[in-house]
Amino acid sequence: MAASAGPEIERLISLLAKLPGLGPRSARRAALALLKRREQLLVPLAASLVETAEKVVSCSVCGAPDTRDPCAICADDARDNGLLCVVEEAGALWAMERSGAFRGKYHVLGGLLSALDGVGPEHLRIAELVGRARGGVREVVLALPATVDGQTTAHYVAERIAGQGVEVTSLARGVPVGGELDWLDDGTIVQALKARRPT
Repeated sequence: MAASAGPEIERLISLLAKLPGLGPRSARRAALALLKRREQLLVPLAASLVETAEKVVSCSVCGAPDTRDPCAICADDARDNGLLCVVEEAGALWAMERSGAFRGKYHVLGGLLSALDGVGPEHLRIAELVGRARGGVREVVLALPATVDGQTTAHYVAERIAGQGVEVTSLARGVPVGGELDWLDDGTIVQALKARRPT
């Protein structure tokens, strides 16, 4: 950014560039769009950010962000308390909820085990998960990414829960609905073959 932009604009661009998916160029474009539409975008966004920072908390039960504690999902008596879906972050929880297919409760780990990044079990909400699994849960569904760190975390969690009389399952992996084989990577095809079932 040009030196004539001013420190406030530089700070806005710098902060926007820290968001996932935004590099310096995208942050500059976003900042210009916000400044160009100050009343329609910038002012409401600033107010929303302040309100969110003041009101959103992490649920003490599942770890999901919400404006109340326990969160709306944990407080919902119509949901199945015996079915617990483990996700890496809240974004995965929101994706599961969009599908409308899961009617149990959730547990947000807050990340994945990663030796390279120095993330061990003590950095995640694994101890809380083990405690919840002891409290009447009959099945834990591991909805973790199909990455090395995701699979390492899934294996560790399954080992920690083993012996408690709780069934541990994982989401199926493979060909997505509407997917064409020639567009899929080799790992997806391998998983699809391993998870095949009678039709």
